Amino acid sequence: MIQVTRKDGKESAENLLRRFNRKVQQSGAIAVVKGGQYFEKPISKRERRLKAIIRTERKSIKLKKIKLGQR
Repeated sequence: MIQVTRKDGKESAENLLRRFNRKVQQSGAIAVVKGGQYFEKPISKRERRLKAIIRTERKSIKLKKIKLGQR
């Protein structure tokens, strides 16, 4: 549970809300909730590893093309 209290009695609501949002973002609570938003079929460790390898290869190819000005 994330709690934020006013630093002093004069702190505005906008500043309080901004500090709260920053703490929520840093805690990673939003990422956890969004991660469980949709059901994913459980896949094997081998499949997950292969998909990660393919993803990194595609990303490197894409970056090379951007650097060469082909895209």
